[in-house]
Amino acid sequence: MKNKSEYIVFITFSKIFRILGLNISRRLSGILAFIFFYFIPIRRNVVFKNLRIAFPDYDENKIKKIAFGSYKSFAITLIEILCLPSINRNDIASSVICTKNDFIKEKYNEGNGIIVLSAHFGNWEYIAISVAIQLGIPFSVIVKPLRNPFITEWMNKVRTKWNNEVVPTGVSIRRTYQALKEKKIVAMVADQRASADSIKIEFFSRKVSVFTGPAALALKTGAPVIIGIPVRQNDYSYITEPVEISTDNLPDDESEKIIEISKRYMAYLENVIRKYPQQWLWMHNRWKH
Repeated sequence: MKNKSEYIVFITFSKIFRILGLNISRRLSGILAFIFFYFIPIRRNVVFKNLRIAFPDYDENKIKKIAFGSYKSFAITLIEILCLPSINRNDIASSVICTKNDFIKEKYNEGNGIIVLSAHFGNWEYIAISVAIQLGIPFSVIVKPLRNPFITEWMNKVRTKWNNEVVPTGVSIRRTYQALKEKKIVAMVADQRASADSIKIEFFSRKVSVFTGPAALALKTGAPVIIGIPVRQNDYSYITEPVEISTDNLPDDESEKIIEISKRYMAYLENVIRKYPQQWLWMHNRWKH
């Protein structure tokens, strides 16, 4: 009953925002952020904890400003996702400016598949849809099913509206390996917390557990790893500047290679977050273990 009630609320907001239109709805993001920051403070303690860890030299006013900005950024992202059913192909394709489409196509034509790594930054749903349309190459998108199966089904429907396929976590390693062997492009976000027994890598000067799957798959299949982080602009468009993770000067030991590739991804992500801290999803308890 709870899942159905949540889903009714979810699709109701989707219909309201679609009736209002995306441009008007985005302007409501500040109001939503204000409500969920001050009156229904969902995960606010986690946000403040994370920000104090990441930026120990910042005073409380600066921390609060970033925290509120992250709520507003997430509100924009949520509104954009809820409006996806009414967005046409051309609009979603032009929503993300990818500066290196030719580079990605060159890597794709090498025939080893590609691992595209992103993060919960800007609008991570938009980038997988938009860039796949621009390239004319469907992505296999690794997703973690949400707690609510009705919302998961809705999300997967809009994710696959323009020919991308969804690969649920749980079967993702086997399916991802197969997709790469079939020379496909596999997209995933890899910035959230892994299990407590996973490898630990420094992130904002503190060790965090990370997922090793992307690095391990890259080494096993020979697929290049390309990072694409969508940075929101003032006009609500996104710019992503894809960067290939270098595999030069890796250690000889296989496990050390995995650690080094993972370090390079996390270092790049940290640099982007430091430039645009309000656009990362600080609500996740990243430094839990």
